[in-house]
Amino acid sequence: MTTDRKRPFLGILAPLIGILALLLLWTLVCSLGKISPYILPPPRKVGQTFLKMAASGEITRDILVSFSRVIRGFGISFLLAFALAVLRIGLPVSACYTAAFVQFFRSVPPISLIPLLILWCGIGETTKTVIIVLAAFFPMYLAIVKGFTSFDRKLLELARVFSYSRFRTFLRIILPSAVPDILLGMRTSLGYAWRAIIGAEMVAASTGLGHMILFAQQMSRTDKVIVGILVIGIAGSLTDWLLGILIRHLVGRWAEHGWD
Repeated sequence: MTTDRKRPFLGILAPLIGILALLLLWTLVCSLGKISPYILPPPRKVGQTFLKMAASGEITRDILVSFSRVIRGFGISFLLAFALAVLRIGLPVSACYTAAFVQFFRSVPPISLIPLLILWCGIGETTKTVIIVLAAFFPMYLAIVKGFTSFDRKLLELARVFSYSRFRTFLRIILPSAVPDILLGMRTSLGYAWRAIIGAEMVAASTGLGHMILFAQQMSRTDKVIVGILVIGIAGSLTDWLLGILIRHLVGRWAEHGWD
């Protein structure tokens, strides 16, 4: 009982200890004077820069812009992945025609397509949305297909006994059993979406966290670059945490995967 009570406490304290240890090490390295503050500003300087950017609204604006792009691209990715996965199990022969394309494009980094997309679509929102969709689609699609094809086959016999149609079999048997894989695929793809949008914003954007980092680098503001990196990590971790809470609420221990 005592151990169970300690677990939530350790779950909060342990990460804080790790963060404090990193900050102390960072401060120590800067205080030794071996590295120029231009290369590695101390935590205090980075903190002051963050507060200034937050007070001016600059960082908040960039966070909201990047977040809206991630959500839009992530939503499109889910709809496409779910629709194509349904086609994959509803029409198994389609896998023969799409497998080669899936394997090819999942091996191509979406960032490498930015020059081509700029030529086709310009530097507007379309390019960034396509980059996010390409990054988030494939892990989500593969997870959904796995969920749709790994259900208990004995349940199909039960469906035949009750004369279920194919549509009802999908709704009552296949889809419920696939929910854990679908949600975990979504969580994995969300991380890919964040990484993709930052790269896209560094090349084809005038707003967003990626553009902010690139502009800070051009202005030789290492402190702003570090602020941008920290904000990206926090924003990505926060959205992942919220989605993880949703997963645990919906499917409970079925969704255990070991990265929490």
